[in-house]
Amino acid sequence: MTTALALPLHDAALAERLTGRLRLVEELLRDAVTYADPIAHDASSHLVNAGGKRLRPLLTLLTAELGDGGRREVVDAAAVVELTHLATLYHDDVMDSAPLRRGAPSAHEVWGNSVAILTGDLLFARASSIVSGLGPEAVRIQAQTFERLCLGQLHETVGPRPDEDPVTHYLQVLADKTASLIATSARFGAMFAGCRPDVVHTVTQFGETIGVAFQLADDVIDLTSDGTVTGKTPGTDLREGVPTMPALLLRSRAASAPAGSADRDVLALLDADLSDDADLSAAVAALREHEVVSLTRRRAVDLARQAVTELAPLPAGPVKDALVAFADALVDRAS
Repeated sequence: MTTALALPLHDAALAERLTGRLRLVEELLRDAVTYADPIAHDASSHLVNAGGKRLRPLLTLLTAELGDGGRREVVDAAAVVELTHLATLYHDDVMDSAPLRRGAPSAHEVWGNSVAILTGDLLFARASSIVSGLGPEAVRIQAQTFERLCLGQLHETVGPRPDEDPVTHYLQVLADKTASLIATSARFGAMFAGCRPDVVHTVTQFGETIGVAFQLADDVIDLTSDGTVTGKTPGTDLREGVPTMPALLLRSRAASAPAGSADRDVLALLDADLSDDADLSAAVAALREHEVVSLTRRRAVDLARQAVTELAPLPAGPVKDALVAFADALVDRAS
C-alpha cells in the first residue's frame, strides 16, 4: 500500500488505518473551506482541490499510532496542521510571485494579491477555530508555531545581518518556516493519542530535524526536476531572489574564488536579470551541474539520518519502521 509521498507501509493493518483516517482528514479539510460566499469558497478551496502530499497530517496520524490513534482529536489536529500549511502557501506565493502551486495557477494569479492574502487569513482562522476545540495547550502550541512561521518568513525577507553567516541564518529560517510546523504535526499526533511526555518529545525533535532536511531536499528538487514534484516552475526562487542552500554555498565559494573561475561565472548568471525564461533556464542549468547541489543533497541526507537516530527511544515495530520510511521518503525525492 502507498500513501502520500509514495510512503511504503509494509504492515497492512497500519496502512488500512492510516488510509481511512486520511479520508476523514480530507473530509474535514473540505468542510473547513466551505463558505456561503462564492469568492471566499472558490479561493479557499483552490489549493485543497489541487491536492498535495498531505505529509503533515500523515505524520500526525502516524505518530498517533504510538498511542490511541483512533481518537477523534487526532483527526482534528491533522486537519489543523494542513490548514495552517495551506494558509502559509497563499502568503508565500504572493511574496515569492510564484505563478504555479501544485501544478495549478497560484491564487494570486487568479484573484490577485489582496484576495490571496485574505484567503490565507481565512484558512488560519478556520485552523484556529478547530484547534480551539482541542484545548488551551493545543492553542498555545499552535500560537507558538504560527509565531515561528512568521519569524521564519520575516527573517528570510530581511536577510542575514552584516555580521551573520548567511548559511547559518538560512538554516534557522528553515527551522522556523518549515520545520516548526512539521514538528508540531508530529507532536500533535502523539499528544492527542495520549502518549507519554517522553514519546511526545522524541517525535517532536524528529519533526524538527526532518523538517530542515525536507526543505533542503526541496532546494535540490527546485533545480533538478521539471516542476512536477513541487508543482512550481523550476528556478522560481532564483528569479525572485529567494535564498536557497545551493545558491548560498555558491556565493560563499565565489567570494574567495579568482576572477574567471567557474564559481564566479555561474554566480554571474544567477545575479543577472532572470525575467526572461531563456535566461532563467540557463541559470538553472548551470547551477544544477555545480557541486553545491550535491553538497546540499548530502546535507539533507545527513539530517535525515540524524532524525532517524532520534527515534531510538521508540519501541521497535511497524510505526517506528514507518517513521524511518517517512524520513527516507522526504530526502529520496531529491535523489
